[in-house]
Amino acid sequence: MCILFVAINAHPDYPLIVCANRDEFHHRATEPAHRWSTTPTIYAGKDKQAGGTWLGVNAQGEFAGLTNIRVIEQQDGVRSRGELVVRALCSTEFSSQWLSEHAGNYNPFNLLFQQRNQLYCFNSQTLLTTELSSGFHAVSNGALDDIWPKMAKGQQALQRYIQHSAQPEIEALRSLMLDTSQPQDDDLPQTGFSLEWERRLSSIFIQHEEYGTRSTSIMLKHRNGQITFSETRYDGKGRNLGSQQFMLG
Repeated sequence: MCILFVAINAHPDYPLIVCANRDEFHHRATEPAHRWSTTPTIYAGKDKQAGGTWLGVNAQGEFAGLTNIRVIEQQDGVRSRGELVVRALCSTEFSSQWLSEHAGNYNPFNLLFQQRNQLYCFNSQTLLTTELSSGFHAVSNGALDDIWPKMAKGQQALQRYIQHSAQPEIEALRSLMLDTSQPQDDDLPQTGFSLEWERRLSSIFIQHEEYGTRSTSIMLKHRNGQITFSETRYDGKGRNLGSQQFMLG
């Protein structure tokens, strides 16, 4: 997962709204979002290579989502970060303390997870768990609410839309995630990658035949507890490959 935008208690009817893009190599085999036979039941896409996922919701109405923290050198022989989302949604032993104790078994990551109607973000580099306050937040491949141009742009776009929409629409929210515009070179983050890659990765929606945005996920949680969860998938040319939508609660 590359980028998530979150609105908490920003709409009178929807206390939690999540918009997220997953960026990955297009050759990596993936199953579309579906109902998993876990306990509790979760709804998520599936990475067929390692068996985990990048984002999902469970039957209890809890959300979890993952972003990789961008580093040049990845560790070999570590566990797949995708299993963390499954653990957050299914394990009764999952906690921020567990994350702190086991973070070294994975390459760097941010994990958003929900417990008792509160959303948290764990950063594996700092080992800190942050409770997300009401308002708008962005998480990408750096720290929570960092000032990368695409994070600021998407967060502001979501805020404008929410503040002027009596009824948020899935397709309107998805359209916010299709922005391919890139900032000026002087505004690009410096994460150790080449200028070419910094440019390529600088848009909310990354369109490239080898590596790019594979899917957009939208989650709307109503104040009555009902959740609408939608996923739309894309190919290397940014073409729509289909959508799934689930109603929970």
